[in-house]
Amino acid sequence: MDALSRDFVLAGSLEELTAKGRLVLHGDHRPILVIYDHGRVFALDNRCPHMGFPLERGSVEDGILTCHWHHARFDLESGCTFDLWADDVPIFPVELRNGEIWVKATLGHADPAAHWRQRLADGLAHDLGLVIAKAVHGQLAANVPFADIVRQVALFGAQNRDGWGVGLTILTALANLLPLLPEEEAYLALFHGARRVAADCDGEAPRRERAPLGSVPDPATLKRWLQRWTKVRHREAAERTLLTAIAAGLSPAVLANALLAAATERAFADNGHSLDFINKAFECLDLIGWEHAAAVLPTVVGQMVAARGAEESTAWRQPVDLIALCEQASSELPELFAAGCSAHGWSDHVALAQELLGDDPVRIIDALKAAIRAGAAPADLSRSLAYGAALRVARFGNANEHADWETAHHVFTYVNALHQMLKRIGPAHTDEHVTAVRGVLHGAMALYLTRYLNVPPSRIPGEGGERLDDLPADVMTIHAALLDAFDRQQQVDLAARLVARHLTLGHSRQELIATLTRALLREDAGFHAYQMLEAGVRQFTEWGNTDAGRHILIAVARYLAAHSPTERAALQTADIARRLMRGGELHQEEGASS
Repeated sequence: MDALSRDFVLAGSLEELTAKGRLVLHGDHRPILVIYDHGRVFALDNRCPHMGFPLERGSVEDGILTCHWHHARFDLESGCTFDLWADDVPIFPVELRNGEIWVKATLGHADPAAHWRQRLADGLAHDLGLVIAKAVHGQLAANVPFADIVRQVALFGAQNRDGWGVGLTILTALANLLPLLPEEEAYLALFHGARRVAADCDGEAPRRERAPLGSVPDPATLKRWLQRWTKVRHREAAERTLLTAIAAGLSPAVLANALLAAATERAFADNGHSLDFINKAFECLDLIGWEHAAAVLPTVVGQMVAARGAEESTAWRQPVDLIALCEQASSELPELFAAGCSAHGWSDHVALAQELLGDDPVRIIDALKAAIRAGAAPADLSRSLAYGAALRVARFGNANEHADWETAHHVFTYVNALHQMLKRIGPAHTDEHVTAVRGVLHGAMALYLTRYLNVPPSRIPGEGGERLDDLPADVMTIHAALLDAFDRQQQVDLAARLVARHLTLGHSRQELIATLTRALLREDAGFHAYQMLEAGVRQFTEWGNTDAGRHILIAVARYLAAHSPTERAALQTADIARRLMRGGELHQEEGASS
């Protein structure tokens, strides 16, 4: 074959096409539709980019090709759609040679990564789920690193909505899990994160940029100012203060200390969401690069200054004034840390967690103070608190109302965020511990207020010598049974037992996490489910395959099972995009199987 014909295939004669109006040939991985219209010849992918319906069954009028399934319309010459939800249809070069029609049957882009990056930008801008899914798939096929895709979506979300939203939290949570996921789940994770960011930004006003101050105050002053502006709900002042701290080049640890101090001006603000969003903004920057701090971090300020604190709640004031207890304990923290600074090697995390689950708030505060005197660092306290909060979920009584799952969830995700922030801050001076550990006191009281969720407590699988021998032992069979449990309602206890079975047999922890993630990514999941999974995996990595670690993943499985199954519409969109990108003929495949 000569060089001229190497990439082209013969579609037929011009005479034949003129008589029939259209022809279909098979190119590389996809059918190609050749159309004759008003003396011109066009070649397009025969599959409608929306759902794969054969475009040969459509109609042409005035240079417009209309698909007869959902009536998407396309410019015949360029393939561009008039209906953005449908996406553009790929076109192929055509040459006429001595009365014969030759079509270049290969489809490619000079720079695939750049092409799909632009398509992702289009999908995000117009909240087009199918376009987003194709663009994510296309970038992955072009070997674009995960971090680059996350960066593009995160910066879009930061710029096109006036404040951090649930979409950015979901994106970051799933991005944190990417190293643990196989290829198909990584695609779904990026798709879910991107589509939720797009939905958050749809119809929203873009973010208004603010500038740092002209001076460079010292870090301690900036921290005090940020607390002051948060307390009086002065958003513009708080944002400019934070931007000044970023412009001064303060480290992530110092910025985390300042924001945690400001966030804990109110107790358990917005049921913990305010602090969780702050932590996720920091984790997002870990993923996409701290050179974007000025674009990302200020997005959390609006919610932080506007958040409603638990001190405004009756439950925190009566019959016991929990806020007064926290304030009194906070005033004692400098002395407590000074007393404990000479002690080393504190490791009573499990024992402290059990004490934090008590029903006497005074004794709970005393247990925290005793741990500090014994040498516990702030991150030690939050680690114990996170385990205690996980046990609330693991032992969540099935007699509770379904909505009560969220009450337990809020405490767990709050204390996980607190733990991650305290680890980021790291060793600090005693006076800096005071404002940071206020969050631990608030979290402990929030945990105390959820004690009714464990009355009576559900049994944790494997406790009290319970054997799980009635369950499968093979790892693949366990995972299949677990996914089957998520396919049915009210399988909370079975899901927990299967997770316990997997872990007690010593099977791969990463494979279990991937299966739990697969179960979540199949669903049209609510925001809290993404938070719960990622926080659980974070805390599991702290403990490993110990009793505490197993309890944490059991808590995750129980929560996910309680919220499954759903309609799974997003999964269908992702699957359609994947099959179209791989060259599948969706309509014919569907017909062949019926």
